[in-house]
Amino acid sequence: MDTETMNIDERYKLLRRVAPRYRGASREEKGDILGLLVCQTGMHRKSLIRLLHQPEGPQRKPSQKPRSRSYRSIFDDAIRLIARSANWICAERLHGILLERAQHLEDFGHLTLTEPLYQQLSRVSVSTLRRCIKRLRQDEPRLPSRRGRRLAPSSLAREIPVGRIDANTPDPGYWELDLVYHGGAAADGVYTLQMVDVRTAWSERRATYGRGERAVSAAITDIIERCPLPMTEIHSDNGTEFLNHHLHHLLGERLKGCRLSRSRPWQKNDNRFVEQKNYTLVRAFLPRSVALTTAQQAEELNDLYDDMGLYYNLFEPVLRQTLCYVTYTPDGHVFVRRAYDRARTPLARVLETKTLALEQEQALLHLYRSTDPLALLDRIHRRLDALVATTVHQAKPKALGNKTK
Repeated sequence: MDTETMNIDERYKLLRRVAPRYRGASREEKGDILGLLVCQTGMHRKSLIRLLHQPEGPQRKPSQKPRSRSYRSIFDDAIRLIARSANWICAERLHGILLERAQHLEDFGHLTLTEPLYQQLSRVSVSTLRRCIKRLRQDEPRLPSRRGRRLAPSSLAREIPVGRIDANTPDPGYWELDLVYHGGAAADGVYTLQMVDVRTAWSERRATYGRGERAVSAAITDIIERCPLPMTEIHSDNGTEFLNHHLHHLLGERLKGCRLSRSRPWQKNDNRFVEQKNYTLVRAFLPRSVALTTAQQAEELNDLYDDMGLYYNLFEPVLRQTLCYVTYTPDGHVFVRRAYDRARTPLARVLETKTLALEQEQALLHLYRSTDPLALLDRIHRRLDALVATTVHQAKPKALGNKTK
């Protein structure tokens, strides 16, 4: 079987020879000619008809000179540096801080912000930035990557209101809380307790060895002492590590007027903000295949979280969804349309709310201006590599015949 195909010059040469005969042929003969040309050239019948009816005969359009690149290697180098300092977030989030981050990196000597580069960074579109990041990201190293029976709520759980925090709450201080387990197949191990503020996306993380009442309470106490934001409401799931009298009394003593709420059973979307951050800020660094099983590893993980909290709260921008609605196409397909606000860092969102004292605002701004994001990110990865080197990698369990479905 002949598998050779005609190139485009050979196709046009054949069409120019056949065109006079085609225009003078009858309807039946034109059909036969078209059928033969489809087999010979592999082109569509409609395309062949259009070319054969051209008065001057089938002619190729002269090739146009390709447009030169608007954004050259200097722009690529700047985007690579800025994106690396932001840990290669998406273009939609990075677009909102391009100029601010470029000026910040210039202060630390990582970047020279010339006038042409400044103009390019200020006018680049999100789609162009997305293509640039996709091209540059491929050469960069990447991060590694059952329901039980329904229990009756305890007497304390019945007293705690059920629901979820409104995504459009105007003030900071409404926190979602969750635990992430790192022990693998071990009976007990290291947990990450993570809290995320719904209004500003400010996040705090502490590692605990075990999830007993005292360990969880100590981690929450540590977060309360370190966090600059108020705590008006703390929203958790229905785990017994949260719904206990010890934690309830602690919050009443340390946080006057703080309200404790919980999610509906088996409704993870009631804790949607912290669940999303469980992946991007915890699992993306420590996947399930890495097991942390000692108290020493919990202390090392807390050292890592000190740097991560500084980096993600001061330097990595986040998007907030402002609009979500459903549309239908004429053939019945469903499309969910979403709109987002301008990407800003949690620090910028906190400063917008004007809830901090002047001394706290000045301290955070001084910390932001005096911190090199690239050096901080490099330290995070070094600490992460050192921690992973002490862990045990768990193999995935094998399926047991027909027992697992």
